[in-house]
Amino acid sequence: MTPGRTARTLAAAAATLLALAIGGCSITVGTSHGMTGSAGGNQAGMMGGFGAGMMGGAPLGYHLSPLSCQAPSSLPGASVYVMLGDMGMTHAKSGVAPLGGHMMLRALPAQVPAGQVSFVVGNMGWRVHELVVLPLAPGQQAGQRAPAEEGEVDESDSLGEASASCAEGSGEGIEAGTVGWITLDLPEGRYELVCNLPNHYANGMYQEFTVTA
Repeated sequence: MTPGRTARTLAAAAATLLALAIGGCSITVGTSHGMTGSAGGNQAGMMGGFGAGMMGGAPLGYHLSPLSCQAPSSLPGASVYVMLGDMGMTHAKSGVAPLGGHMMLRALPAQVPAGQVSFVVGNMGWRVHELVVLPLAPGQQAGQRAPAEEGEVDESDSLGEASASCAEGSGEGIEAGTVGWITLDLPEGRYELVCNLPNHYANGMYQEFTVTA
C-alpha cells in the first residue's frame, strides 16, 4: 500500500471511530486533545460551546455523555460554558454521591468583565449535578468551604443557580446529558462556582471565577 493511501485509510478510520463515539452513549476522553466540534452531525451541533478546547481539559478517564439539548443562542452578556462530569459507571437519578468519588467542574472562560454573565452548564457526567454561584470573601480560596454533615456547603449567600434540565434557573437538578443555564448581573469580584449536591463539593466540584472592572 502506498504512503498516501495508507494515510487516507488511517484518517478515514479515525473519523469513523470519532463519529461512533459521539453518537453512542458516552465519549471517553483519553488524550489532551478532546474532540472536534465538526464531527458527528447533529450531535456535534448540540455540543454548542462544549467543543474541543473545553473537552480537552477533562482529566484522563472521564466518560462524557453527549448533550441532548442546548441553551438559546441569544443569551445576554458574556457567555461562560461550565462542564460538569464524574467517573460514575452508570446513570444515577440521585445527586447524592459517595465521599471520595472523582468529579469535576470546568468553566471557560474563568474571567469576564463586570455586567451580565450567562452561564451555560452542560452535565456530561453520569449523576445529576447543578451550578451554584457563590461570592468569595477576601483571602478565601476556592475549595476551602467546610461541608456540613449532609455533604453540602452553606449557600445562603448564593447569587443564583442553574439546576434545571434543558431550562433556565433553578429546578430539581441538571440530569446527565442535558444543559441548564442562568444569566446573572455580577459586579467586579471573585466568585466560586460549585455543585452543591451531597458530597459533590468535597469531591472536587468547584472553581474560582473572576469578574473584572
